[in-house]
Amino acid sequence: MGDPKGFMTTPRQDWPRRPVEERVRDWNEVYVPGALLPIINKQADRCMDCGIPFCHEACPLGNLIPEWNDLVSRDDWRAASDRLHATNNFPEFTGRLCPAPCEAGCVLAINQPAVTIKNVECAIADRAWQEGFTPPRPPERLSGRTVAVIGSGPTGLAAAQQLTRAGHTVAVYEKDDRIGGLMRYGIPEFKMEKHHLERRIEQMRAEGTKFRTSTAVGRDIGAEELRARYDAVVIATGATAWRELDVPGRELAGIHQAMEYLPLANRVCEGDLESSPLSAAGKHVVIVGGGDTGADCLGTAVREGAASVTQLDIYAQAGTERDEDTDPWPTYPRLYRLSAAHEEARDLRTAPAADADARLFAASTLRFTGDAEGHVQELHLVEVDSLRRPLLGTGRTLPTDLVLLALGFSGPDREDGLVDQLGLGLTPRGTVARDAGFATNVPGVFAAGDAARGQSLIVWAIAEGRAVAAAVDRYLSGGATRLPAPIGPYDRPMTV
Repeated sequence: MGDPKGFMTTPRQDWPRRPVEERVRDWNEVYVPGALLPIINKQADRCMDCGIPFCHEACPLGNLIPEWNDLVSRDDWRAASDRLHATNNFPEFTGRLCPAPCEAGCVLAINQPAVTIKNVECAIADRAWQEGFTPPRPPERLSGRTVAVIGSGPTGLAAAQQLTRAGHTVAVYEKDDRIGGLMRYGIPEFKMEKHHLERRIEQMRAEGTKFRTSTAVGRDIGAEELRARYDAVVIATGATAWRELDVPGRELAGIHQAMEYLPLANRVCEGDLESSPLSAAGKHVVIVGGGDTGADCLGTAVREGAASVTQLDIYAQAGTERDEDTDPWPTYPRLYRLSAAHEEARDLRTAPAADADARLFAASTLRFTGDAEGHVQELHLVEVDSLRRPLLGTGRTLPTDLVLLALGFSGPDREDGLVDQLGLGLTPRGTVARDAGFATNVPGVFAAGDAARGQSLIVWAIAEGRAVAAAVDRYLSGGATRLPAPIGPYDRPMTV
């Protein structure tokens, strides 16, 4: 501990966001550039040497949080970077995109605001790049074994980097034209600028990882052909089969899935398009789904110049304090949170009422109605109770030109034929079945990440990538591995 009384004398201070009126006019990250490093030493001082760090239990990666907090408080950034990268391949991703379950488990959070663990992590990662603490780490010798990783999201990239560093020859296959998966085309630029992703990809190339873009395994190359070409195959395609909303009027024009909408906005930022074909400019937008993907749609629609934006959440509005009966410490609590996107929608008065939250809670969609040309014109909804039962007399309509469905994902997309061509077993949930060692029913084929686990968090994706890499290395080497698997509570279900 740099300051044994830091948690008593220093208040929590988060990375400040840029003014709303400034940030909604561009696609840059919402945080004030350069404002994090000057405050982070004191924030790291708030780590209280609690003895039993429950933040470890809360982090799927088993990040060594108290250790690198202490090192940051002492201004030892190189050692802090070493400790952080010992458990996390991509801390600049998680430092921006993870909901920080570690902070919910912080001992200080029992009766005070938690340590800003996520901000400290991001500061270490950014400082490491600035100071050159993260050079490529190519293997000293090659094993002569080959691995194909299908999917280039955080799971695939983490698995590929670990296996490459272990000496195996690794090729990553990605069906899109650029590497990154949902981090590339699902996460908006204002949440994570893509130069962070490009930097890691270049590091991996320098280490020896090969990338094959615009190649859908099962369609552009046969799955069995790929399996015959490599000694092991890792399926890390994610859970991209989106959930549908089966209500009358769903067939109307102007109703789209979130993952039809968000990639187009990202392509505009990449320079591929001058404007999005599904742009929200001048439209009344309704987003169905109260999660992070819905919030991403919200922030995107605001930046595109929507006339109004409303987000429907089927759950009742949560409280601002932890409910010790339903969400006792150190579990991740369900709280009312105002994300940057919600802040923007409220402050720009794109919500249904001035100064109101853009979200309508406990709201369930009944049907859509359209105009004579078959384009959506109204969304009909009703309020529901805690069991999702309609409440009489609460029906209402919302005018809308564009409806975005952000209802989550059920499992891997099967349209490319990968699952069927390999004959992979599936769970009742529709995810790829695997054993405790990540092995599927097909010899030499492993599955990790959302494709096997189901829709989850980026921190779980990286943890799964590291763990499956250790399993594959063990398989290729005949029973031993030098790769570390995550030391966190790997098999514990995550409910964030």
